[in-house]
This record gives sequence, C-alpha cells and structure tokens, in this order.
Amino acid sequence: MSRVLFFAWIGLSMLGLTSVAQAAAKTPLLLAVHPYLNRDELLSRYQPLADYLSRAIDQPVAVRIGTNYQDHLHHVAQDKVDIAFIGPAIYVDMRQKYGVKQLLARFEVHGKPTFQGRIVAQQNGEIQEISDLKGKLFAFGDPKSTMSHLVPRYLLYQSGITVNNMAGHAFLGSHHNVAMAVMAGDFDAGAVKDEVYQTFKKRGLRLIASTQPIPEHLFIARKGLPKPLVKKLRKALLEITQHRSGKRILSGLKKGLTNLVDVQEEDYDDLDHLLQILTQIGAR
Repeated sequence: MSRVLFFAWIGLSMLGLTSVAQAAAKTPLLLAVHPYLNRDELLSRYQPLADYLSRAIDQPVAVRIGTNYQDHLHHVAQDKVDIAFIGPAIYVDMRQKYGVKQLLARFEVHGKPTFQGRIVAQQNGEIQEISDLKGKLFAFGDPKSTMSHLVPRYLLYQSGITVNNMAGHAFLGSHHNVAMAVMAGDFDAGAVKDEVYQTFKKRGLRLIASTQPIPEHLFIARKGLPKPLVKKLRKALLEITQHRSGKRILSGLKKGLTNLVDVQEEDYDDLDHLLQILTQIGAR
C-alpha cells in the first residue's frame, strides 16, 4: 500500500470513528412524566417507550419522574425537559400561563381518546350516591391532578357538594393513596381515575359516580425543540402500532391503551372552561 493510500485510509477511519463518537455523545433528550403512580412503576412503564423513541430518532432519551405535580409542571413549563407526558388539566393550566407547547400525540384507550374519573367509597359502607357525601370525609389525590381532584371536584360542585358541607377533606398525593385510604376507612370516599378503580374494586371499592369524559393525557415537546426533531418524534409516536414492539410498549404504559393518536389544541377547550369555573368558585 502506498503512503498516500495508507494515510487516506487512516483519515477515513478516523472520520468514521469521529462520526460514531459524535452519535454516541449526543445529549440525551429528557422525557418527563408526572408522578401519578410510584416512581419505580413509572420507570418500568416508560423506559421501553424511551428506548423506542431513542431508536427512532437516533438520539438517547432518558426518563425523568417528577417529585410531585408542581415539580413536573415547573420543569415542563420552563422548558427544562424536551418531551413530557402530561395530564390534561396540567397542560391547560400551563398553556394559560406560559403559552402552548408543540403537541405530539395523545392516549387512545379502548379506542377512545377520552377518559373519566370515578368517585369511590367503601364497598360495605353507607355511601351510596353523591348526596350522601355531605358531612363525610373525602380524599383527593394531588391538587393539580385532573382525575383525583379537578374534574371530580367539578362533579361534586354540580351535585351541590362542596368542601364546606363535608366533614373534612385532604390531598393525599396520588390516586393509589386515595384508594388505599378509602378502603382502610380513613376517608368515607375519594376521587381516582378509572384505572385505579378497576385495580381495587375487587378489594373493597364501590363506584359512586363517574365524571364527564375528558380528553386523554398527551405527549408534548418544548417550544425550542427543533422542528425536524419534533416531526420525527411525532411520527414515531403516531406510528408506534406499526412496529413490532409497539403494542407491547403501549400495553406496558397503560392497560387497554390501544394507540397514540393525533392531538389538537382545541381538544382541551372544554376542559379549559371547566377549570375556569373551578377558579371562579374558589375550588382551585
């Protein structure tokens, strides 16, 4: 091999190694998830999705679990994370205060892109309907939670039940905490999302009432994330069922999750109106 060819080969090899090193050195995108379940459970659910997205965009994706809803909202609102899975009420709050983000996709569960909350009580308790909640103890999850506080709070308001005519109320931090506290008899009733009710109904929860359907949870990207990258992320999410591991990833995220579907800002306008009413009556 001539000296010219030898050094050309060395140069090309170094260029190849540099390209590989550059790809490996890409800064991971942060996928933030609000803490609606315990941290370990959420990591086990969302890491496969992060791995899938990483392969789709050829860039590492790391999962970040918020310490609480306020922490999650702060990081997403301030664009300190790149991608976020977020509850609808939190998103509506955030867009009012900080403007819209780049929408990616939303959940479709059992073929529906909406979900409902449940007001539950002890299976063998005396609470049979919403009107029975006057003078009782009621458990909410996080104050900013769509289905463990805000939408059920609106349902209670429509039914003439407020925290002022209850014996007391408390925010327990999560849907699971609410379910456990009601089953233990620490509270007469509480608000949870349907997934948690379905998990615990055979262990002692009674369904008292259901909320109106609300647009499902969604994935968003920070404002400054480059458009070509956002396009890749959106494509990967919307086409997830076309991939070999897609259905497994979806079922791991949520039981009954059938797809990730298109999302538009106007999907959340009715919820925006509901939240404004809660603000007007001093419920948030």
